[in-house]
Parts: sequence; structure tokens; C-alpha cells
Amino acid sequence: MELQFLGTGAGTPGRQRNVTSIALSLEGVRSGCWLFDCGEATQHQIMRSPVKIGKIEKIFITHLHGDHIFGLPGLLTSRSMNGISDAITLYGPKGIKAFVETTLSLSGSWLTFPLDIVEISAGEILNDEHFRVTAWPLTHPVECYGFRIEEHARPGALDADRLLADGIRPGKLFQQLKRGRTVTMEDGQVVNGRDYLGPSMPGLTLAIFGDTSPTAAAREVAANADVVVHEATLEAAMAEKANSRGHSSTVQAATMAKEAGAKKLIVTHLSSRYLREDTARLLAECRAIFPNTEMAHDFAVFPL
Repeated sequence: MELQFLGTGAGTPGRQRNVTSIALSLEGVRSGCWLFDCGEATQHQIMRSPVKIGKIEKIFITHLHGDHIFGLPGLLTSRSMNGISDAITLYGPKGIKAFVETTLSLSGSWLTFPLDIVEISAGEILNDEHFRVTAWPLTHPVECYGFRIEEHARPGALDADRLLADGIRPGKLFQQLKRGRTVTMEDGQVVNGRDYLGPSMPGLTLAIFGDTSPTAAAREVAANADVVVHEATLEAAMAEKANSRGHSSTVQAATMAKEAGAKKLIVTHLSSRYLREDTARLLAECRAIFPNTEMAHDFAVFPL
């Protein structure tokens, strides 16, 4: 899996940073991609990235401010005009359904694929074969959420030597055995893959925040996470201004990650006042508190 940052700016697009959107590639777990927020021109950013619009299976919207949703109608209709028929599930705060349906209706647009719109509240919003996702309310002028993505424990390694010792030869069914499934071999022998798996391995935990000023809930969203993605809209000296508008400073983001016991922090959502030459200073403010911090820029890729 990996995170691809499609837009890392706050409020308005700039020459060096587009507004917010993050793609989570599920490669290595299953085919597909999840999108977190969809600011203006996200589909343009996708065309300049390895992300495939037809691979997007779920979209999570943190809140309804324009720099997080104005790219959504265009992305959905372009996906439709490309003839893609695979379904998408869209998760977002109350109002996301009206926004999408009204925009499509007034523009005379339609979709060639099923779109399931789920208006969320705090708590579990998804639990499938591979992942559990929970939504956590944050502190912002509008209803806003952070998402905690927990990968279920992965099956242990397949003991191929023991399989061979038991007379079970390699073949196309080995992939099913690696998933711990029971299969019938070509000779009629029934084999339970779980009998040949080592201890299960813990899955990854990822926390992706929407916009927020410091809030106690943040430490729960990010608790012991492998990777935390958090906004750092303004520098430490401008923390009061950031907080008054429902945002966090560099130092506040780093302090939260440290207190939550996170392993890695990626900061994003920088004000358009900052240019590329400012980023080293901002990153240094974070690393003084939480050394394992990276700063995202548009098209940056972080393996998980």
C-alpha cells in the first residue's frame, strides 16, 4: 500500500500546491484505490499521477468546505464519460448527498456507475474483509471528521516446506491456502490452509485527519498509528490565528503525534503563503518535537 498526495495546499490552489486530495493505493492487499477529499482540479492531478480514476472504489470526504469537495462533481462525471461502470461508495458528513445530487441535476449530468452515498456520523463506517474504518469528530467551523483505517491482522506465512513434506505439491491453489482457506486439491484431498500458516501479523493502522484545531479526540484517532496524516496550516508563531479558524500549527500537529504514540507523521494542508523554500523551516519546527515527520508535497508518494 502507499499514499499518493494529489493536493497539499489549504484554502486556495497555488502554483506549487493544489488543494487537498490524498489517494490510498491498496496494492498488496487488493486491487483498488481510496480517495480522501477531492478539492478543485483533483482529476487534473490524477492525470499527472499513477492513480487510475477507474480504480477508485471509495471516496471519503472529511468536511464540506470547498477546498475539499469542489473537485468531486467533475471527477464523478469524467469517470462516467470514460465509460467506467464499477461502483463507488462516497462517505461524508450530512449534506454531501444534497451537494452531489444537486450539482449533477442542475448541470444535466448523469453517471454510468452505481454511486452509494453514505452520510456519516461518529463511529464505525466500514468493516470489510480487509479494513475497519472509523470516523472521529474534529474541531472545525463545520462538521468535520478524521478517519482511522485499521487493516485486519494478516495471515501468517505459508509453511511451504511442511506442505511439501505432507505430499501437497505447489499449484494454483496455493494462493488460496495462503489466505487460510480450505481447498480441495486436484487429487481430491481437502486441505485447510490455516493448518499451514504461521502466526498472524498485525495489519497497518493509518489516521487521516480533516481540518482541525487541537482537540482531545485527535489522540484517539492517531493512537499508536503506523502513519498519521495531519494538517499543519500555519507555522508555530501563528498558532493563535490557525486555531481561531479551526486549524493547527506545525508544532501542534507534531505534539499530537508524539502524545498519541504514533510511529510516523506526514504533515500537509499548508497555507498558500508558504513557498517551497519555506518548507524546510516548517518541517524543522515539526521535527524538533516529533523527529519522524515528513512534509507532503503534490505528487509525493509514501510507501506504507
